Amino acid sequence: MAPPWDPPRARRSGPSMLPVLIPIAVLIVVAVSVGSWLQFTERQAIDTVHTLGSTAPDRVDVEANVQRVDAASRELVLRVRVIPRGTLGEEDGTAPVADLSLQTSHATLGDLVFQAHERIAPKDLQVAVSDGSISDYPFDSYETDMGFWAVLGGKEVPVRLLLSNSDTLFSVSTTPAAPREEAVVGVKLVRSGSLLVFATFMMIVMWALAASVLLGTWYLTTRRQGLVWPALSWMAATLFALAAFRNTAPGTPPIGCVLDWFAFLWAETVIALCLIAVVGTGVRTALQADADTRPT
Repeated sequence: MAPPWDPPRARRSGPSMLPVLIPIAVLIVVAVSVGSWLQFTERQAIDTVHTLGSTAPDRVDVEANVQRVDAASRELVLRVRVIPRGTLGEEDGTAPVADLSLQTSHATLGDLVFQAHERIAPKDLQVAVSDGSISDYPFDSYETDMGFWAVLGGKEVPVRLLLSNSDTLFSVSTTPAAPREEAVVGVKLVRSGSLLVFATFMMIVMWALAASVLLGTWYLTTRRQGLVWPALSWMAATLFALAAFRNTAPGTPPIGCVLDWFAFLWAETVIALCLIAVVGTGVRTALQADADTRPT
């Protein structure tokens, strides 16, 4: 006689992952969208060319590009390309028709002189900055004045300034002076948006790691766990890893800046004290356990 047919049992389906995956997907899309918008706006700011000065057809164009801002030395490197326009230049503005002298403001270290009928090559100038301190990193800002006056063949000629920025760690804004034959502008330098976001993220991570170590210390000391070597290794690794993480801050800020006083130094102090507390409590607990198990 054939055995009775037993229909297969329906498999129990586990909990659905859909309620978890949907918020994660939405969060990823929002994060990528916000990041794309921030990157686009910062790229536009870097590509912006601030133009001021004379618009006369016969003029000298000064294309100045901020190559690098050295906040520690309180100066910036400005790459200058001079182009005489109209009747002031020859060979499509690559050479002046007469001796050309480009005089600069007091903040700029040095003037520029170009010989008549000789090809003009780009030159680098150092410009001193003021009204700021790198100890305010990442919220430090600086100001300087830039001015250019051109003398061609012993006669002053109009100047137009085209200022751009290539230093991704800083954003540049300008305040032009009254329109004159020369180009004079006030320049303000502030940290770029991406640097501010990264520095803020670093401070949040530092406090989060310190809070994690503090919670672990509370658990180990209240539960009398003794010397838990994996936990001690994690705390010690966090203590030294935090210093290496701090050194990855863009712009190489000096010790004692706002980043340190807002997060790094306090986080290191909390982690070091927690490590000492866990070792002290663990040693005392281990000694007490050895005394209890020792035969009388």
